[in-house]
Order: sequence, then C-alpha cells, then structure tokens
Amino acid sequence: GFRTIQIGPPAKYRRVLKESLMLTGDENIIDVQFIVQYRISGLEDYLYSLTNPDETVKSAAESAMREVVGDTTVTKALTVGKGIIEDTTARLLQETVNSYKAGIKIENVKLQDVHPPDAVKEAFKDVVSAREDREKMINDAEGYRNNLVPKSRGEAAQVINNAKAYSKEKVLVALGESERFKLIYEEYRKAKEITRDRIMLETMAAILPKVNKVIADKEVGGNVLPFLPLGQAMNQLTK
Repeated sequence: GFRTIQIGPPAKYRRVLKESLMLTGDENIIDVQFIVQYRISGLEDYLYSLTNPDETVKSAAESAMREVVGDTTVTKALTVGKGIIEDTTARLLQETVNSYKAGIKIENVKLQDVHPPDAVKEAFKDVVSAREDREKMINDAEGYRNNLVPKSRGEAAQVINNAKAYSKEKVLVALGESERFKLIYEEYRKAKEITRDRIMLETMAAILPKVNKVIADKEVGGNVLPFLPLGQAMNQLTK
C-alpha cells in the first residue's frame, strides 16, 4: 500500500491506494498499510526459481492480506482483530512462497495502519460511536439485570422463609392447643364434675375482672335495693 521514495533518515513513503484499499467481510472498505519481513532460507531457490523475488513477495502478500481481510468484519479489522489478521496473513503468504519454491522464510507481517478511507472517515466515526453507545447501553442493561435478579431472588427467598416460619408457628400453636384439649378431656373423663367446675371457675376468673359487677342481697327487705359497686371498689384498690 506504499512505496519508499527516500530511505532517510527520515524515511519518506508514497501511498498506493489501489493496493491498500480492501473490502472487509461485511462489505466495508478500509485502508490497510502493512509490511512484510522475510529472509532468504534457500539461496539457490531464491536466485533461480523466481525472476523477481521481491515483486513476487509483494504480490503474494497483497493477495493473502485481501483474503484475510475479506473474512474479517470491519470492527475487528480496526480493533481487536489485528493480531489474527497478521498471523493468518503470514501463514498464507508462507504457504504461497513455498509453493513457488522461492527459498524465502516469512518472519512476520505487521499492520502499520488500518483506517477507513479519508472520504468516509467522519461518517465512519459516527457509525463507530453509535455502535459504542449501543454496546454501552447493552452492558448497562445487563449490569442492571445482573444486580436486580439476585436482589429479587433474595427478596423472594426471604418471603418464602417468612411464610414457612409463620406456617410452622401456627402448626405448633395448633398442636399445643390440641394437646391441651386432650389433657383436659382425659381429666374430664376421670372426674367429670370436678373438671367441669374447675373450667367454669377458671373461665369466670378470666372474664369477671373485665366487667362491672353489681351484687344484690335478696335477704335485705324493703323498697330499697342494696347496691354494691364492686367493680369500682376493685379499681380503687388496684390504683
């Protein structure tokens, strides 16, 4: 994608767009600048198998790079996929020169610059920015979901545990009441009158303190009804 016009220092280069513009796998055009480092591994093959070894390597390298870029999305080519592009291109290029018996060992392929063509660079920046915004929104939504789901599960587990505890408490209370009635019934079977009187006295003892009581003595004659406010008297005593 470029020619050296002055070795330097500093070195000067000339871009060759017809070589550097390549089509990606998702049908986008990118400008790819790369270099190939190689050495002679077989002098006889290098000298006699090829008429112009350098030109052969250049053409084979361009062909290999176009094939690899054509299988790569534009996003990967511009970001995380550069290492894979370099390694795959180097492998394909080595296979090609081996088929020519060129006596050449490909040391490495290095991408110098990969970017959209100047004519569409600004528009492409907008597209990349929109994709980054979309990825950020997706990541934020996933983070919110990952935080919300465990919280909801924890709250649901707490509700279930509380319900189980409440149910267990009610069952234990019911069992206790059942056992109490069984004991009372056994006592009642053994001594019906005594047990009945005891239950009545216990019930009266629980109820009477909560109501006002009036005691009338039928032995006292006359037109005046003797009245004893027992409830008020008891309240005064308890104060």
